Amino acid sequence: MIAKVVSHELPKHRHRWFGAVELDNGLTLYMSGIAAWLFEGDVVEVVIKNEPKEIYGRKILFFADYELYKFYGSERIKVWDVFSRNLELPRYSFGKEVYRYRIRAREAVYEKDFERIAELEQYHYASQKSKVALWKCYDCGNLIEANTKPVCECGSRNVHIVEIKGSTPASRFLIFELVERQPFEPEVVAYVRVDPPVPLMHRKLDGKIVENIRERVFPKEWFENVFSPEKELSELFRKLRSRFSLKVARHRLWEEASEEAMKKCNSAASRIARVVVHPDYRADGLGILAVRTAVEWIEERRVPEMRMRKHLVETIAQMARFNPFFEKAGFYYLWDTASGKPVLYKPLSEEAERYIRKFLEEDEVARGHGGKLCVSRYGSVKPLEKLKFRNVSKLFASTLDLEKVSDEVRTVLESFGVRQRVVERYVLRDVNLEIKPGEIVAVVGASGSGKTTFLRLIVGEALKLDDDVYKPSSGMVEVVVDSIAAMIPSELEPQITEKSILEQIFDITGDIHLAVEVLNRAGISDAVLYRARFNELSTGQKERFKLAACLAKKPSLMLVDEFAAHLDEMTAVRVARKISELAREAKITLIAVTHRKEVINALSPDRILYVGYGGVTESP
Repeated sequence: MIAKVVSHELPKHRHRWFGAVELDNGLTLYMSGIAAWLFEGDVVEVVIKNEPKEIYGRKILFFADYELYKFYGSERIKVWDVFSRNLELPRYSFGKEVYRYRIRAREAVYEKDFERIAELEQYHYASQKSKVALWKCYDCGNLIEANTKPVCECGSRNVHIVEIKGSTPASRFLIFELVERQPFEPEVVAYVRVDPPVPLMHRKLDGKIVENIRERVFPKEWFENVFSPEKELSELFRKLRSRFSLKVARHRLWEEASEEAMKKCNSAASRIARVVVHPDYRADGLGILAVRTAVEWIEERRVPEMRMRKHLVETIAQMARFNPFFEKAGFYYLWDTASGKPVLYKPLSEEAERYIRKFLEEDEVARGHGGKLCVSRYGSVKPLEKLKFRNVSKLFASTLDLEKVSDEVRTVLESFGVRQRVVERYVLRDVNLEIKPGEIVAVVGASGSGKTTFLRLIVGEALKLDDDVYKPSSGMVEVVVDSIAAMIPSELEPQITEKSILEQIFDITGDIHLAVEVLNRAGISDAVLYRARFNELSTGQKERFKLAACLAKKPSLMLVDEFAAHLDEMTAVRVARKISELAREAKITLIAVTHRKEVINALSPDRILYVGYGGVTESP
């Protein structure tokens, strides 16, 4: 059924999640805020799934009752129902799948979707004082700034989200929901916000400003009609500014200017303005998946305005210097803006690819970076030279003394036949083995079997410790290594200071980019936590920080004892996989004690050593 749009209606405080479009055939289409992009005269095609319902004389099709297509010239673009994808993200550890995410990506259309976006958005800011959303109490009319759905000061819970701060009327949102999740996991783990390109872009080059850089590289018409409300009513705006404050002038103009700007918005590019992944799921490929899926959405639906074919997706992201997920999703770094922020582009057509290639080949600065912005700073370590056990035994002897216990306790012990005696036990006996440079070794065994003792003997020889607990009773441990990092709880741990955790890692690495990379690898990817002090972290976060401190030393040999003891199953698996991955890349010899099967699988070790009854044997 072909029809024309007569008008659209968006309630002022519900414009994100509700809109209505009137057609010239008498139908009214209920939809989300996408209605803002359908204007009088637009030619559309309606595919009716369910008969319209007549309410107050209007024939209404609700959200699930129809499909809608919009015509741009002779091209047919799907508008409704909204874009949706079922995605799977398997996570591998050197060829072996250790877990899999099942995710649904879809455009945000319901009020609850925007509430979840607000909850996620707060993780984008490194300040607890930032309030990222505006809410309205429908009982008293009060407007409230909050990160999660608040209770109004009037006591009412009839509070609804109005806007995500930082977004514009032209913004559209793609959310990522966990299809299979544990009860304690969030429903939405990521979102992407897509806007039209910024109106103007200048380049900072050798301390100078090159104006309108995009139009020097790409066709000018690709960026002619972008969303710019101030531009639409600039003359009126200047008059209002002569009479009112900036805030008042903008308020009076905003609705009318935005409507006019959206009517004219029609560019060959879109901008990914925000990518937010829940901190617990960062550094695990979800950012890359989110960007790739958003690019599909932009290309298929021509988001946000649904008009001209899209040739490019741009993003302006300072964090792209520290995390390469845009580049891994196919973006090229081209230049820095006048304010010093990096700009990256994803070509959606061969024509756009040619323009980008030409710039990278001809621009002197671009030739130097080749389109790459974020490169791992970790590199390789100096390999372990030798680690051998030669007929090593470790005997523990202790005296069982009942003289210092109370009479009541002594009576109980003696009733079990416990008498004063000397107890001797071999924890390790005649152990002969060699660990090769760059190997990843998992050490397993029952509690008290000697796993930690095995690590102690290696550390003792490497660091030449005098305490007998770090020396074998007989035999020889040979360790020749350039540097070692060890994490044995309550014995050998990284030195902790009062500085923020990012500063502490930076003090070790001397490279802020490397410090961020190391924290990410250890499973701390939330910028809010970067500024926290050690004592402000949870128990599990403290363990991950200690791992980061060990990795920051770039050790040839790294020993860790039960690093996942305080981590939930999924976090433990993620951290183990990332540490194993880095160890292999950097040629670190990693020896990890653990009793958890899922951690062993994620480590994907070259060898598994079983410690028990005095022996150390290789587990099949």
